[in-house]
Parts: sequence; C-alpha cells; structure tokens
Amino acid sequence: MNFKQPEYFINRELSWLAFNERVLEEARDRKNPLFDRVKFLSIVSSNLDEFFMVRVAGLKDQVNVGFGKLDPAGLTPKQQLKNISVKAHKMVYRQYSCFNRALTIGLKKKGIGFIKEKDLTMEQAIFLEEYFMNDVYPVLTPMAVDSSRPFPLIFNKSLNIAVLIENRKEEKNFMFATVQVPSVLSRIIHLPSKENKTYILLEEVIKMYIEKLFAGHKIISASPYRITRNADLGIEEEEAEDLLIEIERSLKKRRWGAAIRLEVDQDMDSRLIHILKDALEIHHKDIYTIDGPLDLTFLMKIYGLKGYEHLKYPTYISQIPKDLLGKEDLFEAIRERDIFLHHPYESFEPVVHFIEKAAKDPDVLAIKQTLYRVSGDSPIVKALAEAAERGKQITVLLEVKARFDEENNIQWAKRLEKAGCHVIYGLVGLKTHCKIILVVRREATGIRRYVHLGTGNYNDVTAKFYTDMGLFTADEYYGADASSLFNMLSGYSEPNRWYKLEAAPIGLRKKFIKLIENEMKNVLEGKEGKIIAKMNSLVDKEIIIALYKASMAGVKIDLIVRGICCLRPKTHPISENITVRSIIGKYLEHSRIYYFYNNGDEKVFLSSADWMTRNLDRRVELLFPIEDKRINKRVIKILKTMLRDGVKARILNNNGVYKKIEKKEVCLNTQDYFSQVAREEGQKYHQEKKEPVFEPASSDQYRKEEKYE
Repeated sequence: MNFKQPEYFINRELSWLAFNERVLEEARDRKNPLFDRVKFLSIVSSNLDEFFMVRVAGLKDQVNVGFGKLDPAGLTPKQQLKNISVKAHKMVYRQYSCFNRALTIGLKKKGIGFIKEKDLTMEQAIFLEEYFMNDVYPVLTPMAVDSSRPFPLIFNKSLNIAVLIENRKEEKNFMFATVQVPSVLSRIIHLPSKENKTYILLEEVIKMYIEKLFAGHKIISASPYRITRNADLGIEEEEAEDLLIEIERSLKKRRWGAAIRLEVDQDMDSRLIHILKDALEIHHKDIYTIDGPLDLTFLMKIYGLKGYEHLKYPTYISQIPKDLLGKEDLFEAIRERDIFLHHPYESFEPVVHFIEKAAKDPDVLAIKQTLYRVSGDSPIVKALAEAAERGKQITVLLEVKARFDEENNIQWAKRLEKAGCHVIYGLVGLKTHCKIILVVRREATGIRRYVHLGTGNYNDVTAKFYTDMGLFTADEYYGADASSLFNMLSGYSEPNRWYKLEAAPIGLRKKFIKLIENEMKNVLEGKEGKIIAKMNSLVDKEIIIALYKASMAGVKIDLIVRGICCLRPKTHPISENITVRSIIGKYLEHSRIYYFYNNGDEKVFLSSADWMTRNLDRRVELLFPIEDKRINKRVIKILKTMLRDGVKARILNNNGVYKKIEKKEVCLNTQDYFSQVAREEGQKYHQEKKEPVFEPASSDQYRKEEKYE
C-alpha cells in the first residue's frame, strides 16, 4: 500500500505550534504555582520568537524563490504559512488573555503590580521623572525619518517606540520617528510603594517623557513595536577559509535579516502601522496586534524575584546518583561496573567532577570531549583549559554551528586554544551533536580508557532542569569506539567497524530501521513485538513509514514525544497499534531512549539523536546500548513509569490534537515520582550506613540560559 499519502502525516510546523500550545496550557493551569505559570508564559514567547526567526523565515525563503514542493502532509510552503498565521494569531490571543485575565490578577493579589502613568502616585511620578532624566534620557537616541534621514535599521527582537509628530510646515501634516528602548537598562522598574511591590515597564516611562526627546514639536501618538527578523544563518562552509571568522561575520546578519513578523500595540495609530508596514516590507497577515506588553520574555525576571519561593515549585536538590552512593574514587567506581545517571533527579556534578579529577590526576594522559551547548561560566571548559595548562593532551570538538550559541561557543573555542587545547570546530556540512568524553589514563595494568556518554549537553545549568541520562563505563570496547570516533572527527579516519556504538550519519538510520523491522519479523513469526521510544521530535518520513509497517504487522508501539510529532497515531489501517504521548512538566523532557522487546532479550539504547532527518543524515550522533542488566532493567522501568503518567501527559489522537488523560484514578506525575525515588534512595543508603544524609549544594535552578524548546 502507499504509506506516503498526505493524510498519514502531520505537518511539522503545525505540530510544533501544538507543542507550544501545550506549554501555554501549563501557564493557564491553576494547579501550577503562580510563578511557574509566569515562567511558562515567558517561555511561550521565547519559543515563538525562535520559531518565526528560523522555521517561518525558512518557509518565506522558499516562497520567495518559487519553491512549491509539497511536504509529507501535502502542504506547499505558501499553504503552511497561511495555516501557521491563523494558528499563531490565535495562540498570541490566548497568551495575552492568560496574562491579562489570570496572571496579572494573580500577581496583584500577591502584592506584585504593574501600573501605567494614570495610576502613579505623586511620589512615584517624582521618582520616575528623576530616574528618566538621570538614567534613561542620556542613553536614548531619537531617530527621525525624512528625505535626508532614511528609515533606520531596526534590530531583530529589539523593543522600539514609533512616534507620530505633528508637522505644521509641510503639506504632509505628520512626521515619523522611532526610539529604541535600550536593552542595557532594566525593563522592569521598581517603584517606591508603601505596601506592595509595584513595577512599571521602561517603554511606559519613555512614552511618558517622549516630548523631551522632540523639544519644540507636538507628539500626536507614541506606541511600542517590535520586529522579528530572519535569523537562520547561511554559512558557506566549504568556501570558508576560517570557519570562526565566517560564523562571526554571519552572526551580524541576524540583526538585519528580512522582517518576518511585526508586533504592535493594539492602540497604535493606524498611520504608524502603515509607515512600519511599508518600511519593513511586511505583509498585513504578519502584523500581530498585542493587548498588553510586547515581548513577555521579561516575565522570567519576575520569576527570578527573591522572596517568592512559596509561589514556585519547591526547589529540588539533585541527589547523589544511586550507583555512586558510598563511592569515594570515581575512577575506581567506574572500573568496578558501569555507572548510570538520571538527571536532574540525580546530580550532574559527577560529570563535572569526572573532568576536574582527570584534569588534576597525574596519571591521566589525555582527555577528549565533544561540546555542543555549554553554560556561560562552564566549570567543564575551565577544567579542560586547566588540564591543557598542566601538559595533558586535550582535544575538544566544540560545535560552533550550534544555533543561537555560536557567539558563546566561539569565545570558549578561543579560550581553549589559548590554554593549549586542540580545538576542532566540527565537520564540513555536519553538526557534531553527540555527547561523549574519553579519558585516557595510565594505570598499573596498562593504559585504560574511561568513557562518559550522554543524551544531553555538557551544560551544568540546563542539567538542573532538563531530564537526561548518562553512562560512565570503562569497557574496553566502548573505549575503542570512542577513540575511533575522535580520530574520525579530528582527521580523515573512517572506522571499519563499531564494537558497541552506532553513529550518524554513517549507519544510525540503518540501525534503527533494522531494529524496527526485527520486531515486525518476530510478530510475523508468531512471537511478541514491542517498541517504546522516547525522544524530543519525530519527523523522519522513512522512520515513520517503518513504524507504520510494524504497527500493521501487529507490533505494539508506545511513543513518548515531547515536541514535534509528524506521525498520525490510531489511524486505520496504518497505526492502530501506535500511541503517542507528550509530557510537559516543570522539567524539560530531553532524554532519548529506544527500547525493543527483541523476543524477550530486551534491548535498550540511549542516544543523542531524535528521529529527525537532520539527526540521522546531517549530524554526528551516537546510539549506545545499555548492556548492564541492572541498568537495563532500571531504564525499562523508567520508560514504563512514564507511560503511566496521568498528570502531565497528553495523548495525541488521529486528528492531530493532544488531550489530557481523563481517568481520575490515574494521578502519577512521573517527574515528581522520580524526584521522590532519588531522595528515598539516598535516605535509605545513609540510614543503612548510619550516616547523616548528604545534601548536595543547592544552586540557582533557573538562570538566564533557560530554554524550554
């Protein structure tokens, strides 16, 4: 039969919008603490920004060059843009409805208020005038537009105020000017107040005193606006003599790429909208009128206010990993047996300690590591630099093409090179997305290789709120594969074979297809067949068709897909044996786990790769088996527990709509459950040993780097 029929697939972009709707549902859910609802609403805005800058921008590029190829769901780029526009406008309406009708009221009840000029007390008005003249006015640059001064460059995602000025001298009775709201100043201004915490936004203050910027002129109207530009970098890697220089040059283009979206205050004068529309060459369907403050990402600062911990989920302190309880020497522990880590329930600190210990250990000869996204003050990068300064052989593949982290990664690359590390920037045409560390150590029995493999980035900040998994091993076959991988990344070596690992883009796609087909084969032979797969996104057409075929053969398939899912489940006749669920909670589900029943000899794999074409064909990714029976059973139990989540899980139906589970008796919240299990394991161990319970040092769980996408 024809498995490529459009009705068997869900459009990728519309599926992503459905994911962001699920995040918005968390902001609307009164069962969540107030400040966490505020945080989720901020994340919705941040996600939409990136969606427009990359995905919508890419579709517009296709339309502009006349590309009309249908996507798997049967939509042309132009049709996709039309559908996106309808859904995005509805989402923005619901987003601001939540802000205006729920969150601002809730915050006000807790003594946190946002006010406008008309609500100011005399004391607050005096305070603001002094603040404006001393701190704001010197920073502002009003830019008029006339025959000698063309429309200025409006930077991507910057907040601006459009000004309409009366013109008595010329035939045209008004003039246009624009003022950028300076990002160097805090957007949230704390006002003096006797009872509550009262705030006003910086753009409101600038509007109040806008006449001072245009002395001698009458202001007709002033309203905030914001544009989103095409930020998808086009890098000619093969022609670039120096990739770092080429990327640094391309980064500047993000500031002035084509305008994709225009957000304006709903009370903006129609003449201002017309001027902006013409100057930015933007379609009227790409204009979003906003009932409230533009760019709600500022709400993350509200979430960060001190003294409101009672309005947030209780701070969870990551526990010592179960497999490391009572272990003093990390290398010795890894030699004894494979070590499993389940973040953020179990601490990421052992991974940091692994690098720091290796950096100082005189017996460690070399450290090799891949880095994709690292924190702004990464202890891992510092340890690698220290190791190089101590004379060890340090090789770091730092992926400078990691979108929106390019600038940060370039700075780290330069710092590591200065310290004496061998820094590789990735392979031409591919992003290196795998997560692996190799430590080569001289021991009494000879050279031994220690390996860490993970599903998530080596980022100590996001490790506190991304769910990921990691594995430490001293298995010689893993070590051999790790060496082969780094030789491939740093030179021209191509491994003849892998002992344990499977890598993209070489053979990972074939491996997944083979594993799926093996389950189908077993069912056709009268045996049981089952697949459970957890990932961030499911997009790849070939994988989806393989799953459809397996489903039709009778294989039971449970998919846990946090974000995009282009597979249509529970559809006759192709996917009646497939269920898809998405779990959206206080932690971002990021781990990739692949389970195959394999006629009772259950196979479990962890991976850095989603089932997306880019992961399988255009990235360096790794799939690694969990062969330790103890860890194998633990990961299977984690997967099966997630299939029982009745609180944060949504089930995808065959119409492409996600619904929460209605069964009242099912009340398991897996994220809370795993947190509780990790705590209880630690308490149990220390009670048995009659030791005081050790609590790892708490740290700021949510920082500037937080992203939920």
